[in-house]
Amino acid sequence: MNTVIAFVFMFGLLVFIHEFGHLIFAKRAGMLAREFAIGFGPKIFSFTKNETVYTIRLLPIGGYVRVAGEDPEIVELKPGHHIGLEFNDEGKVKKIIVNNKSKHPNARVIEVEHVDLDHQLVIEGYEIDEYDEKLSFKVDEKAFFVMDEMETQIAPYDRQFASKSVGKRAMQLFAGPMMNFLLAIVIFIILGLIQGVPVENAKLGEVQSGSPAEEAGFQDGDEIIEIEGNSISTWEEFTTIVRESPEEELDMTLERNGEAITTTVTPRLNEIEDMEIGQIGVYQAFEKSFFKTFKYGFEQTYETTKLILTNLGMLITGQYSLDMLSGPVGIYDATDQVVQTGFMNFLMWTAMLSINLGIVNLVPLPALDGGRLLFVGLEAVRGKPIDPQKEGIVHFIGFALLMLLMLVVTWNDIQRLFL
Repeated sequence: MNTVIAFVFMFGLLVFIHEFGHLIFAKRAGMLAREFAIGFGPKIFSFTKNETVYTIRLLPIGGYVRVAGEDPEIVELKPGHHIGLEFNDEGKVKKIIVNNKSKHPNARVIEVEHVDLDHQLVIEGYEIDEYDEKLSFKVDEKAFFVMDEMETQIAPYDRQFASKSVGKRAMQLFAGPMMNFLLAIVIFIILGLIQGVPVENAKLGEVQSGSPAEEAGFQDGDEIIEIEGNSISTWEEFTTIVRESPEEELDMTLERNGEAITTTVTPRLNEIEDMEIGQIGVYQAFEKSFFKTFKYGFEQTYETTKLILTNLGMLITGQYSLDMLSGPVGIYDATDQVVQTGFMNFLMWTAMLSINLGIVNLVPLPALDGGRLLFVGLEAVRGKPIDPQKEGIVHFIGFALLMLLMLVVTWNDIQRLFL
């Protein structure tokens, strides 16, 4: 049960932060954000606030912010359509009844001749069976379509995604991944404030019971200053030598309470991801420092980003196979293992996944933020936008392929777990 709660919390947090970035910058740019969704598929829960419908959906495979103009409008009025109109106190149309007009007895029913809800905000037409006089009605900029008794706010052109400058559109698309990086920085800072930050020198924080280090006489707080006669000044230098020396005797000099102590330790052989490394069973020391904590947050985010980009590059060049990718099932299984090791490791895992989500979304593939940013960049270079229909087709195909990849990855996850 702890794993289920942890996974739901982690998934919800990562997706919420990502989509919240898209939402905030859409609203700042004056775009109409129709829906803020966590998950895909059927709605589980929803409410409306400040023009936006907030929903939680059944399938935990992501989320989205639906901005007006990114997809074809839900309702398209054409000449000959019969619609009902309801008006506000200013005499402007506040509701456009598309069907079930009998449920709105006070609505004025007309036959449409001309509609412009993008720029002029006007509806022209005739009373039913009375074509002597053409009527013209001004439409409120926040009017609603009513279809099957569901209300959908209209989107004048100045509230649509395409009406905004290249810079505002690019920022709205980039805001999601950016928020994932910011979340990782915040989590690493929280970790630093709670447990401290790693010291730069090779100082031991804890010696594991029954480890080669304990057998060699290592104690908590010792500092490694020499290995095989070579001076050691950083934790990285110390661990690199140990990792590269499995089952080899190493002469080490420790400093304890200002006194130098010489001992010999033999790193134990361990296999990790088909690699043979040496380990002696010690943990790095931590220190509490307010300034270093904030530096630690940025440094850890940077180092994790580099590591993920390196692995992504190896995947692209074929050094990693698709079998090594994980979907929701694989991430759940990994989360289960991390949760068993403690809350701090769970926080670090969440930060790493947040960075991973930000990076993956910036990959220039159709349907991802990176793919859409690519189209905005092409528009900036060409000086004119790509045909929206053609771009929509590309993103639709890209989304379908991503869903197919998700199915393949999920199947591989299930096989790894049960076969």
